[in-house]
Amino acid sequence: MNDQIFEAVVTTVAPGGPSHVAPMGVRYQQDGGIVLMPFKPSVTHDNIVATGRAVLNIVCDTRVFAGCVTGRKAWPTLAAERIDGVRLACALRHVELELVERRDDPQRPVLRLAAMHEATHAPFAGFNRAQAAVIEGAVLVSRLHMLPPEKVNTEMSYLQIAIDKTAGPEEREAWEWLRAAVAQHHARAQERTS
Repeated sequence: MNDQIFEAVVTTVAPGGPSHVAPMGVRYQQDGGIVLMPFKPSVTHDNIVATGRAVLNIVCDTRVFAGCVTGRKAWPTLAAERIDGVRLACALRHVELELVERRDDPQRPVLRLAAMHEATHAPFAGFNRAQAAVIEGAVLVSRLHMLPPEKVNTEMSYLQIAIDKTAGPEEREAWEWLRAAVAQHHARAQERTS
């Protein structure tokens, strides 16, 4: 398995139910397959196992990453083209996937998916440093319950440099969501120890 992880956004649909949007690290396989390893419990995992389908979205609007980890999961979607599912309206590219193998695990199951269809919707100009900082900040926020506050504060301070130097309005908005989530987490932790 390729150990290089790429940050993307996965959309799934519950059987007969709502769509779900989740940032997730993905691994691309040499045979064209895609591997997801969601932590349990996971709506993404449950939806893929139930339907056998998912859509991988490549986006540069980092508000999606920051929004999903701060409770803002309602993003505009469009119907997928060949499978029963949805893609993000802001996706530069999307890949419609079918589950071909599942290795269960109590913490991180391995889901191997095959591409059924893919389409490009807009050119990718590349990431600026602020976009990379927002993605890294979103990963930190998703792990606040596992990381010591000092590490989070140190990392966020370092990432702030890229925000200050290269952020546009979208990255600044996303960054503020992340900063607020960190502050709220620290305040709750402080209340528990008081």
